[in-house]
Amino acid sequence: MGVPRKPSRIRLTGKLGYVFKDGALLEQALTHGSSRKQAKDYERLEFLGDRVLSLVIADALLKRHHKEKEGKLAARHSAIVRGEVCAAVGEAMGLAEHIIVGETEKRQGVQRIRSVLGDVVEALVGAVYLDGGFAKATHVVLKHWMVFIEQPDTAQKDAKTFVQEWALAKALALPRYEVSGRRGPEHKPHFLVDLHIGDHGPARGEGASKQSAEMAAAQAFIVREGLR
Repeated sequence: MGVPRKPSRIRLTGKLGYVFKDGALLEQALTHGSSRKQAKDYERLEFLGDRVLSLVIADALLKRHHKEKEGKLAARHSAIVRGEVCAAVGEAMGLAEHIIVGETEKRQGVQRIRSVLGDVVEALVGAVYLDGGFAKATHVVLKHWMVFIEQPDTAQKDAKTFVQEWALAKALALPRYEVSGRRGPEHKPHFLVDLHIGDHGPARGEGASKQSAEMAAAQAFIVREGLR
């Protein structure tokens, strides 16, 4: 099947930065499960595109930040490949107008839901990979994600955010903070908080509030584990 000649599809491929040899792959990547016009929807391509995106971003980060430790790279990677970023890429391409959904879902605005936009973006990456190979998929990913790769590094994020993203990148349970002690009078308390992540030993922080003690515990964990 040749490349679709619809003006809207031509505009989309121009924004995407890739012209499909097999137009059916493009149509599949844009087709939501609610559509009855086509048997195949984007879910299988999304599965593939998620893995391709992850590899391309990991490779780009490794080359661009060759002096950074694994922990910081993992946190960067987690921040860049998350669904919110994929949705932002889709919004920048004006993708909503091209997503094929059922009539009822179209009236409900399903095509504009950020999670759907993110899924379709991943499906497009998978479709490009199947149609043109890894080099073409890499070109598309770097074209749209480089702005996120070049953002100020993850080290500038607060300690709790950094630790949470690191844990997610490691496929660990979310960090758990427990108040382990409290000292001082009611008007001037002093909290002790322990941070627990997976099999790692607890890291302790202290502060005048629970929030500041949690932040201190996260920072203590980062320092102890040499994450940044």
